Amino acid sequence: QVQLVESGGGLVQAGGSLRLSCVASGGTFSRYGMGWFRQAPGKEREFLAGISRSGGSTAYADSVKGRFTISRDNAKNTVYLHINSLKPEDPAVYYCARGTGSTWGPFDYWGQGTQVTVSS
Repeated sequence: QVQLVESGGGLVQAGGSLRLSCVASGGTFSRYGMGWFRQAPGKEREFLAGISRSGGSTAYADSVKGRFTISRDNAKNTVYLHINSLKPEDPAVYYCARGTGSTWGPFDYWGQGTQVTVSS
């Protein structure tokens, strides 16, 4: 059974930075692309970033390009999302997801999410 567990969320001041982590278990992590999403109250889940299984290719939503960086460490079965210059519109539950193939999307397994809150 594949499990994804996110961590690293919390309360951060606007302008600050965070690193979210997602540890995968129950599968061969290095075979699959991974992605990060977020969902704010009353809004649809939003794709943020994706990374190929090797880490050699990445993709970002236009809304976060230049501020968010996705990376992975296949030896640790972990994918990361670095968030810089946090803004008032960033608070949400952040989720990682596993792709069905070697690149991002579509996604078949999801974590439970980690909450990010931004204080002004």
